[in-house]
Amino acid sequence: MQLRFMRRERETMERFLPGLDAALENCDWQSLENPGSPGIKHFRTHGGPALVVPLEHSGKGADALQAVRVQRALGSRSPSLAVATTMHHFSVASLLEAYQLSQGMEWMLLESIAHDRLLVASGFAEGIPGRGILSPTMSAEPATDGILISGTKKPCSLSHSMDLLTVSVSVPLKSGKGQQMAVAVVPAQSPGVRVEAFWGTPALAGAESHAVVLESVAVPEDLLVRIDPETEGRMDALQTAGFIWFELLMTASYLGAASALAEQVLREANASSEAQAAVLCELESAMGAVEGVALRTAGDLAGDDALVATLICRYTAQGAIGRTVRRCVEMLGGMAFVRNPRIAYLLSCTDALAFHPPSRLRMATSLHHWYAGAPLLMT
Repeated sequence: MQLRFMRRERETMERFLPGLDAALENCDWQSLENPGSPGIKHFRTHGGPALVVPLEHSGKGADALQAVRVQRALGSRSPSLAVATTMHHFSVASLLEAYQLSQGMEWMLLESIAHDRLLVASGFAEGIPGRGILSPTMSAEPATDGILISGTKKPCSLSHSMDLLTVSVSVPLKSGKGQQMAVAVVPAQSPGVRVEAFWGTPALAGAESHAVVLESVAVPEDLLVRIDPETEGRMDALQTAGFIWFELLMTASYLGAASALAEQVLREANASSEAQAAVLCELESAMGAVEGVALRTAGDLAGDDALVATLICRYTAQGAIGRTVRRCVEMLGGMAFVRNPRIAYLLSCTDALAFHPPSRLRMATSLHHWYAGAPLLMT
């Protein structure tokens, strides 16, 4: 009997990336989650890099609702692949927003990403204790027609497979004294770029989350997206759009990993219908919230209102994932846990949503103050 659970997500992935689900299903799950995973190659081969690039720029044209469904389906097949590709989509969404705001040359990058199936890694301040996620992660020095960038991003997903890297830098203002934040697009093959081993846990090892080191890497002015200095410490339209995509897609990815365990329960567990239905209801409710926010971002929900709604959705999903995964493991039983390493693996993976920025604890004060009327600050 074919399961109805996850059917909508897999049908969406088949529509946009035909053949990818079957290719991943036919892979050994451990190969997908280990270093050198074939998942990234399958994602590239089946057109994944173009998923959220608009049709007018040679992309697949998936909107936020369709993208979160694809990401949940990916997460159910390979959590590592879902996490890694979320960073790609986040970077692409930011470039798209930059183009819509400036009508600059970003469209050329978008078309190259779609046409040439380029993968874009993100070098924002994820995972650096004590640093806000909008803080520049690299140092920059003025150079002829651009800047020289130095610094390290760790962890950086897609580190071995990336074609481009987006990083945040502080650069001199074009006119007058002072600095402003900018996003630099760095070709991965640029002189001075190298990758060093960093990721030490088996969980999500297939995401290629190692250290990317830049040493005096030249970036021309036309690969810099400058941010208005008056928005320092706050989200402008470009950053807001990018992080909304990030939170929605990352949440859907981990819901997919949790859903993989729920699928196993449906097929194998002898637990009561009441217990299984409780798990399914909680996962579907969390995904429904993700879909609701994704759908509303195409309508009446925008700016800080959209970002807050997305964060609340993500933090609520964290709790739902933690509860349902542990119930699934309990229903599958101790012998299944001992004999099937995939169960323990998914259990360890799903906890990692809490580590992605911005953390629930660090944002608690900001959310409290925002609801009380203050500007939203990302910490």
